[in-house]
Amino acid sequence: MRKQLLSWQWGLYPENHTTRANLLIHIFTVPLFIAGTLTLLLSPMYGLRPAVSGLVAMVAAVALQGRGHRSEPVVPVPFLGPLDFVSRFFCEQFVNFPRYVLSGGWAQALRKLRS
Repeated sequence: MRKQLLSWQWGLYPENHTTRANLLIHIFTVPLFIAGTLTLLLSPMYGLRPAVSGLVAMVAAVALQGRGHRSEPVVPVPFLGPLDFVSRFFCEQFVNFPRYVLSGGWAQALRKLRS
Protein backbone atom coordinates (compact mmCIF):
# COMPACT_ATOMS: atom_id res chain seq x y z
CA MET A 1 0.00 0.00 0.00
CA ARG A 2 1.11 3.54 -0.68
CA LYS A 3 2.11 5.75 2.22
CA GLN A 4 -0.29 8.61 2.87
CA LEU A 5 -2.70 7.05 0.36
CA LEU A 6 -5.64 9.35 1.06
CA SER A 7 -3.68 12.58 0.76
CA TRP A 8 -1.70 11.31 -2.25
CA GLN A 9 -4.90 10.32 -4.04
CA TRP A 10 -6.64 13.57 -3.05
CA GLY A 11 -3.79 15.61 -4.52
CA LEU A 12 -4.27 13.93 -7.90
CA TYR A 13 -8.05 13.99 -7.78
CA PRO A 14 -8.97 17.17 -9.70
CA GLU A 15 -6.72 16.40 -12.68
CA ASN A 16 -8.08 12.85 -12.95
CA HIS A 17 -11.76 13.90 -12.92
CA THR A 18 -12.27 16.51 -15.62
CA THR A 19 -14.45 15.06 -18.37
CA ARG A 20 -18.23 15.16 -18.34
CA ALA A 21 -18.42 11.42 -18.95
CA ASN A 22 -16.14 10.54 -16.04
CA LEU A 23 -17.82 12.97 -13.65
CA LEU A 24 -21.29 11.62 -14.48
CA ILE A 25 -20.16 7.99 -14.35
CA HIS A 26 -18.68 8.56 -10.88
CA ILE A 27 -21.74 10.34 -9.46
CA PHE A 28 -23.82 7.24 -10.22
CA THR A 29 -21.34 4.44 -9.72
CA VAL A 30 -19.76 5.45 -6.41
CA PRO A 31 -23.11 5.03 -4.60
CA LEU A 32 -23.59 1.78 -6.56
CA PHE A 33 -20.22 0.50 -5.34
CA ILE A 34 -20.92 1.53 -1.75
CA ALA A 35 -24.37 -0.13 -1.83
CA GLY A 36 -22.84 -3.25 -3.38
CA THR A 37 -20.14 -3.40 -0.72
CA LEU A 38 -22.64 -3.01 2.12
CA THR A 39 -24.95 -5.59 0.54
CA LEU A 40 -22.06 -8.04 0.25
CA LEU A 41 -21.05 -7.43 3.86
CA LEU A 42 -24.62 -8.03 5.06
CA SER A 43 -25.16 -11.09 2.86
CA PRO A 44 -24.22 -13.66 5.54
CA MET A 45 -27.46 -12.67 7.30
CA TYR A 46 -29.57 -12.72 4.14
CA GLY A 47 -28.18 -15.42 1.88
CA LEU A 48 -26.51 -15.96 -1.45
CA ARG A 49 -28.71 -13.74 -3.62
CA PRO A 50 -27.68 -10.49 -1.88
CA ALA A 51 -24.04 -11.59 -2.01
CA VAL A 52 -24.22 -12.06 -5.77
CA SER A 53 -26.14 -8.79 -6.23
CA GLY A 54 -23.59 -6.89 -4.16
CA LEU A 55 -20.68 -8.38 -6.04
CA VAL A 56 -22.29 -7.62 -9.42
CA ALA A 57 -22.85 -4.00 -8.35
CA MET A 58 -19.24 -3.65 -7.24
CA VAL A 59 -17.82 -5.15 -10.44
CA ALA A 60 -20.11 -2.99 -12.59
CA ALA A 61 -18.97 0.14 -10.76
CA VAL A 62 -15.30 -0.78 -11.20
CA ALA A 63 -15.77 -1.48 -14.92
CA LEU A 64 -17.74 1.71 -15.59
CA GLN A 65 -15.30 3.88 -13.67
CA GLY A 66 -12.41 2.33 -15.60
CA ARG A 67 -14.18 3.30 -18.79
CA GLY A 68 -14.70 6.83 -17.44
CA HIS A 69 -11.03 7.22 -16.57
CA ARG A 70 -10.07 6.24 -20.13
CA SER A 71 -11.86 9.43 -21.29
CA GLU A 72 -9.58 11.61 -19.16
CA PRO A 73 -6.70 13.56 -20.72
CA VAL A 74 -4.50 12.72 -17.69
CA VAL A 75 -3.95 8.99 -17.37
CA PRO A 76 -4.27 7.62 -13.81
CA VAL A 77 -1.08 6.51 -12.07
CA PRO A 78 -0.60 2.79 -12.86
CA PHE A 79 -1.42 0.30 -10.11
CA LEU A 80 1.51 -1.36 -8.37
CA GLY A 81 -0.40 -4.61 -7.97
CA PRO A 82 -3.66 -6.09 -6.67
CA LEU A 83 -3.33 -4.66 -3.15
CA ASP A 84 -2.62 -1.20 -4.54
CA PHE A 85 -5.69 -1.47 -6.80
CA VAL A 86 -8.00 -2.56 -3.98
CA SER A 87 -6.72 -0.02 -1.47
CA ARG A 88 -6.88 2.87 -3.95
CA PHE A 89 -10.32 1.89 -5.20
CA PHE A 90 -11.85 1.57 -1.73
CA CYS A 91 -10.27 4.85 -0.59
CA GLU A 92 -11.67 6.61 -3.63
CA GLN A 93 -15.16 5.18 -3.20
CA PHE A 94 -15.55 5.62 0.54
CA VAL A 95 -13.45 8.73 1.21
CA ASN A 96 -12.11 10.80 -1.66
CA PHE A 97 -15.04 10.88 -4.08
CA PRO A 98 -17.58 11.70 -1.32
CA ARG A 99 -15.10 14.35 -0.13
CA TYR A 100 -14.82 15.69 -3.70
CA VAL A 101 -18.59 16.02 -3.94
CA LEU A 102 -19.06 17.52 -0.45
CA SER A 103 -16.21 20.01 -0.95
CA GLY A 104 -17.85 21.29 -4.14
CA GLY A 105 -15.07 19.98 -6.39
CA TRP A 106 -17.37 17.77 -8.44
CA ALA A 107 -19.87 20.59 -9.11
CA GLN A 108 -17.06 23.02 -9.88
CA ALA A 109 -15.52 20.61 -12.39
CA LEU A 110 -18.90 20.14 -14.07
CA ARG A 111 -19.49 23.92 -14.19
CA LYS A 112 -16.09 24.43 -15.83
CA LEU A 113 -17.23 22.21 -18.68
CA ARG A 114 -20.32 24.37 -19.27
CA SER A 115 -18.44 27.67 -19.48
